[in-house]
Amino acid sequence: MRVSPVLLSLLIAAAPAAAQAPAQMPKAPPGSPDTARIVAGNYAIEPNHTQVMFALDHLGFSVFRGFFSGVSGTLSLNPARVTDAKLSVTVPIASIFTTSPALNKELVEPDWFDAAQFPTATFVSTKITPGPNNMALIDGNLTLHGQTHPATIQARFHGAGKSMMGKGTAIGFDGRLALSRSSYGLGKGVPLVSDHVELTIAAAFEQQ
Repeated sequence: MRVSPVLLSLLIAAAPAAAQAPAQMPKAPPGSPDTARIVAGNYAIEPNHTQVMFALDHLGFSVFRGFFSGVSGTLSLNPARVTDAKLSVTVPIASIFTTSPALNKELVEPDWFDAAQFPTATFVSTKITPGPNNMALIDGNLTLHGQTHPATIQARFHGAGKSMMGKGTAIGFDGRLALSRSSYGLGKGVPLVSDHVELTIAAAFEQQ
């Protein structure tokens, strides 16, 4: 049988996509908020599905939001001894993104975050206190703009299950953290733009 050149070209072009496609997609989400699915081990942040969003009041008219991406970090977790868990997170300041391209450039300059001198923000846990309803308080030290202060993340277990991107278990958490930006030397614009900032965190981890 003779194959037309057009059909042959289409088959060649489709081959890479077919090779990358999963053999079979699951019929239900592999993750579940069932704590029995949590597997003890060491985990690394999956940056493509982890976001750190910030929100603050702008001129008393609206809540202004933006977010950071490219987050990295590690989590050591044993569900039988949650209080022994260890969390370390690093956020690249240059990844900051808002709805204003001009503001994105301004925020990394010396008048604001000064990303050239302080390229990352970090959070390192010092104590974890489990609570009801899959909640926990994560006390730690937040370093931002070259200054370090105690901070607490209110964390909620979101789900765990077999990873679709790795070989082990995937696990996810939602978190909230409040801070006063002036405490970190970032008080420009206060009080027109609020000193109080709320961080909302969506964290995805892959077992290592």
